[in-house]
Amino acid sequence: MLQLSQQIEASAAAVKHRWAVTPRVGIILGSGLGDLADLIEVEQMIAYSDIPHFSHVSAQGHRGRLVCGDIAGVSVVAFQGRFHLYEGHTPQQTAFPVRLVQSLGADTLMVFNAAGGLNPSYAVGDLMLIEDQINFMFANPLVGINDDRLGPRFPDMSEPFDPQLGEMAVEVARREEFILHRGVYTSMLGPTYETRAEYRMLRRLGGDAVGMSTVPEVLAARHAGIRVLGVSTITNVGLPDALGKTTGHAVLEVAAAATEKLARIIQGVVAGISP
Repeated sequence: MLQLSQQIEASAAAVKHRWAVTPRVGIILGSGLGDLADLIEVEQMIAYSDIPHFSHVSAQGHRGRLVCGDIAGVSVVAFQGRFHLYEGHTPQQTAFPVRLVQSLGADTLMVFNAAGGLNPSYAVGDLMLIEDQINFMFANPLVGINDDRLGPRFPDMSEPFDPQLGEMAVEVARREEFILHRGVYTSMLGPTYETRAEYRMLRRLGGDAVGMSTVPEVLAARHAGIRVLGVSTITNVGLPDALGKTTGHAVLEVAAAATEKLARIIQGVVAGISP
């Protein structure tokens, strides 16, 4: 079996064969957010099935394509679909797109997700800038023998999300006059949505939103020295004393409705990144 570094090299070589450009930014699009790839002036579109060692995507609202091109004069690669632990993937597989971003030469990662709101001041359709995270998946893509070529054995996580990128996103929201909360993202294994007791626990422990992704990707990105911007779309509100039923279809609908605001954040932040 090939080592992780060899798998990454093979994946990167397949992409470079189709698109010989060094991207500046990698973008991972979450549930219902695949249409954000329309922002890209597309130069190449590659199915995940054509990239060696990429896993199969089975989650709702994830198309399984790598979109390569340009936004505001900046070269980007966007993942229309991510891998989740609840699909049966290993932590290393969920973080593999980040390793591809690293191998292609990007220094910035943007991660977007659909999340349940824990903070009572949040409403369905709001956006939350992720300022920190709590890992309740109890899984980490860095477990195992460390490859020093990918990053250090003990990466610092005192600042998982880049403050400068965050301020750029806040400025976009301020200028465009829409709400962008700041908060803590908590990750759960899934695929079940949370119980009333779990919502209470997560809120008491400091969470503002909860989802089933993102954390493994951020851990791998910081291990690689890649700076990260994270934004959650609040697709349902987890108020324990007034908890309604949550469905995957409803989550996708709300996420899709937020794409215009997210598009402005992507365009504004990418434009603010020096070429």
